[in-house]
Amino acid sequence: MLTYPQLITGALAQFPVRKQRRLRTIVNTLADGRSVRLADPAGEIMEWHLQYADLSDEEACALKQFFEATEGSLRVFTFLDPTGNLFAWSDHLDYAGWIKGPLLSVTGGVADPTGGAKGWRLSNAGAAGQSLSQILAVPSGYIYCLSAYARSSAPGATVSSLRGSARCEHVLTSEWKRLRFSGTGANRSDAIEFGFEVPAGGSLDVYGMQVEPQTGASTYKPSTTGGVFANAWFRDNSLSLTATDVNRHFATVSIIHGNRL
Repeated sequence: MLTYPQLITGALAQFPVRKQRRLRTIVNTLADGRSVRLADPAGEIMEWHLQYADLSDEEACALKQFFEATEGSLRVFTFLDPTGNLFAWSDHLDYAGWIKGPLLSVTGGVADPTGGAKGWRLSNAGAAGQSLSQILAVPSGYIYCLSAYARSSAPGATVSSLRGSARCEHVLTSEWKRLRFSGTGANRSDAIEFGFEVPAGGSLDVYGMQVEPQTGASTYKPSTTGGVFANAWFRDNSLSLTATDVNRHFATVSIIHGNRL
């Protein structure tokens, strides 16, 4: 699987990042002059404009080699949105796509730390841990940060964050606390399961479940389709890469995702 490379720092981009979303509307003009307008989801285009400064020789070489592997705009690749949340339906934990343990109940409408009611209560009625997770089609060798806000009224309550076979246990309090778990996947594969496991008999509130392709957690970004964009491609057939000093390079890249006709 061709996947757009991370920098040595674990980041996919540098600021500023410009992201555009273009939609298409189909207009059908009738014989009497009236028109019917319908949204055309198949015509949606996403485009990212990335600008890099002070890339090392190693980073510049990796970017150049990746561009050559895609043969410019010819071959598609997977792009992990550096401005988004890789989880799909992060505010709807009862939607399809979430893998829920059979004895785990998920209840919405819970007060969240922003003053809204988009939190969720996870309750485990079983005698073993039960998890809520998603399997993302992302390379295991990249660095990711899994995060969420959580709390529990039960003294000494815990929850475990999951990244493939790796896990980290967190102790909860009655106040909202943001949990973070960063690192790479344990096994070499093209998919990783991310999520949280509630211990036997446990109950907790969660909000803002998020996965990002970087070392730390940024502001929570609600998602619907998620930030994993398979079949993206370079807009241009030439790579703008300039050496500015010893072991320093400047580059600009434009990436597009949409339906290729």
